[in-house]
Amino acid sequence: MEKVRLRVSINQRYLELSKLVSSLGIATVCESALCPNIFECWGSGVATFMIMGDTCTRGCRFCYVKKGIPQPIDPLEPYKVAEAVKKLGLDYVTITSVDRDDLPDGGAEHFARTIRAVKDLNPGVRVEVLIPDFRGDLDALKRVVDAAPDVLAHNIETVRRLTPLVRDWRAGYDQSLKILKQAKIYNPRLITKSSILLGLGETWEEVIEAMRDLREAGVDILVLSQYMRPSPKQLPVAKVYRIEEFKELEEIGYKMGFSYVVAHPLARTSYKAREAYLEAVKRIAGHASSQSGF
Repeated sequence: MEKVRLRVSINQRYLELSKLVSSLGIATVCESALCPNIFECWGSGVATFMIMGDTCTRGCRFCYVKKGIPQPIDPLEPYKVAEAVKKLGLDYVTITSVDRDDLPDGGAEHFARTIRAVKDLNPGVRVEVLIPDFRGDLDALKRVVDAAPDVLAHNIETVRRLTPLVRDWRAGYDQSLKILKQAKIYNPRLITKSSILLGLGETWEEVIEAMRDLREAGVDILVLSQYMRPSPKQLPVAKVYRIEEFKELEEIGYKMGFSYVVAHPLARTSYKAREAYLEAVKRIAGHASSQSGF
């Protein structure tokens, strides 16, 4: 079996970010989901903030994030996140959340307030949001899109056949595709993004089908990564993909028309998010120029 090595480097930047996040009482998905890239990302000053608490209302069987009855939303959280971005001097920030099915809009308005607060306090900063499906509520989705994030991400997580096994019963393969497609309809210039975890029992053909479905939904950035069982409570790993297989899927993704493909065992949705955004913008602009003849 091919080994994937983790580089662990705890530098001053990592320690500063860790201290700041702790002092502001802000959760990060980097910690809550046991992300394997936390040392690399935090060490370079990049973090994914997780708003609306650390307790999820859904029971997806691949996810390590705590599940249960969440705490009330902190109305000052948007400003705390904005302040953290300023103190860290970030020029690109990713914001995600747990699922909040207990809220009428799934937390869409809180997302929108956080985007606006970050941009108001940090002019020029790029904001990527990794959102839940809001139970397919398109009005909730529009609130987030209208707040003008630079990238909107929503993960289908797995292939169609495995969705009922892997994700919570309230999630849905077609529901997630609808969210991604509608976001592009609301704002055709918005860059959209989605991820697929590999190794949960899917076939190669099912992966290709899922990639094709995402592309048909207008998704610009695709992330493919290896599922790693975080604890015995989650689903077991059915297959460990070889690096060569990730490279082959990356090539297929580009042939399908994705503007950027991140395909690596350790990749996660927000991994190298800034680089993926910048490259996608460049390729979309290049494609538009070639279409217009300039």
